[in-house]
Amino acid sequence: MRAQALLLLCVLLLQAPGGQHSQKTNHLKAKACTKRPTEFTCGNHCSYFQHCPQNTICCSTFCGNICMNVL
Repeated sequence: MRAQALLLLCVLLLQAPGGQHSQKTNHLKAKACTKRPTEFTCGNHCSYFQHCPQNTICCSTFCGNICMNVL
């Protein structure tokens, strides 16, 4: 009986920190660029946390995440 109670306690404790995985990290990824980058723009790397200059956005290309002009 004591072993069963200990086993039940262990099972309940293993489930305690769990939970449904939230999809909150999806918005942190850069979206794909709509235009093809030039060699010059491939040098303007960015990330979600490093903001791009005004009138540019951080988007994903074959040369990494870059700041690309939206105009």
